[in-house]
Amino acid sequence: MRKGLLLLCMLFTCLSGSFAQLKYANNIIKTGADQTELYFPTLQGKRVALVANQTSIIGNSHLLDSLLASGINVVKVFGPEHGFRGNASNGTEVADEKDLKTGVAIISLYGKKRKPSKEDLANVDILIYDIQDVGCRFYTNINTLRDVMESCARFGKKLMILDRPNPNAYFIDGPILDMKLKSGIGQFPIPISHGLTVAEFAQMVNGERWLADNLTCELLLVKNKNYKHSMLYRLPVPPSPNLNTPESILLYPSTCLFEGVSLNHGRGTDYPFTRIGGPMLKGKYDFSFTPRSIPGKAEDPLYQDQLCYGIDLRHINLEALVKNKKINLQWMIELYKNYPNKAKFFDQSIHRQIGNINFLAGDYAFKKQIEAGMSEVEIRKTWEPGLKAYKQMRKKYLLYP
Repeated sequence: MRKGLLLLCMLFTCLSGSFAQLKYANNIIKTGADQTELYFPTLQGKRVALVANQTSIIGNSHLLDSLLASGINVVKVFGPEHGFRGNASNGTEVADEKDLKTGVAIISLYGKKRKPSKEDLANVDILIYDIQDVGCRFYTNINTLRDVMESCARFGKKLMILDRPNPNAYFIDGPILDMKLKSGIGQFPIPISHGLTVAEFAQMVNGERWLADNLTCELLLVKNKNYKHSMLYRLPVPPSPNLNTPESILLYPSTCLFEGVSLNHGRGTDYPFTRIGGPMLKGKYDFSFTPRSIPGKAEDPLYQDQLCYGIDLRHINLEALVKNKKINLQWMIELYKNYPNKAKFFDQSIHRQIGNINFLAGDYAFKKQIEAGMSEVEIRKTWEPGLKAYKQMRKKYLLYP
């Protein structure tokens, strides 16, 4: 596993050469997982279960390997979307299996079940949640966290969270989810970019009573050391197959909205979420790319094997993007204006992978605002009341400045 993890890290670094203009605080920050002195003693003599994936690392070693090497009894692992190894495509059901290296049982929480059962937890004393998040409402790991918290609360188990920095915590933006649009890509009344680490989010889940039956989960939090929300953090391992570069992670809060548009947003290329286009934009743009089928990443991308024309975001000024502290709406506005048949722009029937823009944005207004030709300033004004209330509520759960 360690060899594969190192190769993945090397690839992540190689694909990120244009990212040098940003200043990272990785040399200052110490993640929760890295502070083994704070939680290894608690785990001694316990039957431990992990909620983990390929991002669950201590230094260059996987958390599972490190715990077992220290004599800690890990009895099973629960895997989220994309699986324990992070190699399953988005939305693909993941089967239960055994870890080839250690023989530890891996139970999928993105297949037939979405939360640990009473039987799953019968031989478990404590669960550890350690998964890198990217700070967006539609990134499904926070749904898994809530489900695990609910099982722990219901069956009397403690949940230890090894916190990690949120690479998009430097800003809060987007419409607050209308709970009439609750779905697998949005289950909480929070904005698109919520500005929380997973430990802070877990406190919010408890405090706002988002668990079923008014349950609360007993949490043991191992905080990041020397961390502030304003710090930029370069992820050492890609958090999922299509967030494979630091650029894609910073662009994700803006470009994931194109999941609900009949344009390819880089799936089926080496640079997902950093390029947007379609065949119908020929003559409008010079930049072009051709989506291909990529096993485990994009088996059936939109406009597969067709030449797509559009915009290339790989070399934008990321320093300016971060300084702006906002979701970019100009790309959506521009591409809608240049789309020849506007009735097809948000049309889900054009391809099975086109999502519903209402569920992605989290409200019914966004689609109508784009179609009406509203400016970014006008759209943002409609977000302000919800964002103001959310920011006030969020203060109760912060662990970091």
